[in-house]
Amino acid sequence: MAGYRAEYDSERRPRLRKRRVALAAVLLALAAVLIYQVGLFLAVLWYSVQNPSSTAFMRSTLSALRTENPDAELRHSWVDYDQISNNLKRAVIAAEDANFAGHGGVEWAAIRKAWEYNRKQAERGGQRMRGGSTITQQLAKNLFLSGSRSYWRKGQEMVLAYMIELVMSKERILELYLNTAQWGMDIFGAQAAARHYFKTDAASLGAAQAARLAAMLPNPSYYHRHGNTSYLRSRTNTIQQRLRQVEAP
Repeated sequence: MAGYRAEYDSERRPRLRKRRVALAAVLLALAAVLIYQVGLFLAVLWYSVQNPSSTAFMRSTLSALRTENPDAELRHSWVDYDQISNNLKRAVIAAEDANFAGHGGVEWAAIRKAWEYNRKQAERGGQRMRGGSTITQQLAKNLFLSGSRSYWRKGQEMVLAYMIELVMSKERILELYLNTAQWGMDIFGAQAAARHYFKTDAASLGAAQAARLAAMLPNPSYYHRHGNTSYLRSRTNTIQQRLRQVEAP
């Protein structure tokens, strides 16, 4: 009996050690994730009162541009909220996030609709896809993440969106978004976009100009290269017609 007990214990101990090692690894991974999220939340708090000189997406874009041209630079100039045309504020909301004032960061219904639309497009061999992201989610991506597509990145984007909505006003969210959004291969922010496309300041953008900039947002690099396409003109007209229905914070 004693021999059987000793043999049983000798077999049991390695299994217990493996379980403890696995549990320790899981706990360490959870702790690392928690620390990472706390760090992101502190960064969100910082951006609620401080203007970023660049973003993760801007830096990754510049790095990509410099693989072809080592001297490449981004065009970007910060302007305060009251120096951005109300036309552009309303146009971007109309184009990107009609329920911007009402949601808490993520629009689940919009995500489901985008998923269903993209599934049908894939079945038909279509190329034009929808993202379903709110302005807050897009800001989260621009500030902290990359342009890569993965479930992890999308999940982190949603977590960040809720953090941003928790500590920032809608006005601050829109101010940050309009100053960090991409409007061309090397063009970021409303001021640089207004200067490049219309030779004016962000504060002076008219309704048609603002609608065109908003229409470019889903694929700014493409429209930077190809100019005012027929689809862009059609989309611009649609957004301009919606301006009166939208209120900016």
